[in-house]
Amino acid sequence: QVRLVESGGGSVQAGGSLRLSCAASGYTASPNWMAWFRQIPGKERETVAIIFSNGNSYYADSVKGRFTISQDNDKNTLYLQMNSLKPEDTAMYYCAARGQWSSKNDWGQGTQVTVPS
Repeated sequence: QVRLVESGGGSVQAGGSLRLSCAASGYTASPNWMAWFRQIPGKERETVAIIFSNGNSYYADSVKGRFTISQDNDKNTLYLQMNSLKPEDTAMYYCAARGQWSSKNDWGQGTQVTVPS
């Protein structure tokens, strides 16, 4: 059974840094992609960063130059290094992945990031 578990969220002052982790289990092969999404109550979930199995990665314009997505295949863990955090980065952050032979996305339970204004 596939499982994604996020950790590393918290409250940090503007300008600070956090590193989110997502531990993946249950995949029999590397997922096609893994990604971080975020959502503010009342708004649609948005893609923050995505990394594909070939190593290519893409970022939302709002986080380019500040956030870095990476993965440790040996540890089956996805990371999101977040620097120069802003109040507008406050959201629930979700890890997601698509298995090689799956037609649906897998989701974690989310981890809250708060940057007080």
